[in-house]
Amino acid sequence: MTTGRSSASLWSLSAVAAGVLLVGCSASVSVGKSEPKLSSDKLATEVATELAATTGQPKPDVACPEDLVGKVGTTTRCTLTADDGSTLGLAVKVTSVDDDQIKFDIQADDTASPAAS
Repeated sequence: MTTGRSSASLWSLSAVAAGVLLVGCSASVSVGKSEPKLSSDKLATEVATELAATTGQPKPDVACPEDLVGKVGTTTRCTLTADDGSTLGLAVKVTSVDDDQIKFDIQADDTASPAAS
């Protein structure tokens, strides 16, 4: 049964990658009047929400190791983890900053990494 679950997880990651690559994602997040920065936790939540909306899949498990600074061109990496432990890298790039709004695009890596043994 592990093979079926693994196949389903890889299909899910493939669906996310295809959805992000074909459609692209953009999100706008209000960060208040302080320095334009989006915390790593909030960024992970926003990325997961955008991916779910784009792909029609349930909200994935996404982790982002660092805050996203609201400066056009700034990038960071996040990781989507499937139920079987396989992962898919996500590049997040700031496309615009308007007062307290940070807009960014999400680009999935071409291939997923298998779960660690």
